Amino acid sequence: MFESMFHLHLPILEKIIRPIIVYLCLIVFLRLFGKRELAQLNPFDLVVLLSLSNTVQNAIIGDDNSVSGGIIGAFALLAVNWVLMRVLFKMPKLNQALEGSETVLIRNGVLDREAMRKETMTELEMMEVLHKQGIGRIEDVERCVLEPNGNFYVEARTPSVQDAERAELMRAVDTLTREVKALRAELTARSG
Repeated sequence: MFESMFHLHLPILEKIIRPIIVYLCLIVFLRLFGKRELAQLNPFDLVVLLSLSNTVQNAIIGDDNSVSGGIIGAFALLAVNWVLMRVLFKMPKLNQALEGSETVLIRNGVLDREAMRKETMTELEMMEVLHKQGIGRIEDVERCVLEPNGNFYVEARTPSVQDAERAELMRAVDTLTREVKALRAELTARSG
């Protein structure tokens, strides 16, 4: 039983090289196909990513389903990722070239349709991003950026509804505090 679990059907070097090749190719492909693949996933993107993992599985492990082969493959993936992160940390220009640059999608309440087209985002998808930030209209956005890692940075033009309510509540508390102080002073003056 243990013989079949741990017996490698492929040479160790091949078990190490396969995941490294697939990893590097996936990094390049994700860079070529854009930040959208890393951003908010729609059902089509999710299907692609799930299928992608299944598609490359055999390329990574080959005909080997042993525990040893899986451990070696996992180690190779983690090791190449670790090495690449160290290299990119020490070489910021290479990191920026691989990562790409941010894309500004909204400026001063105006949607940049060319940037949206480049990132293959619809206005409906943009509204979903804004709603998650508590913003109801594009006009209320000072700036919306799709970062290289697929995250959205949204800066509101005016305070959000929650911020406005909080500010109004704080003004009311300040007014009540002043009135209570004035009443205390008046009571102190009457009793004194």
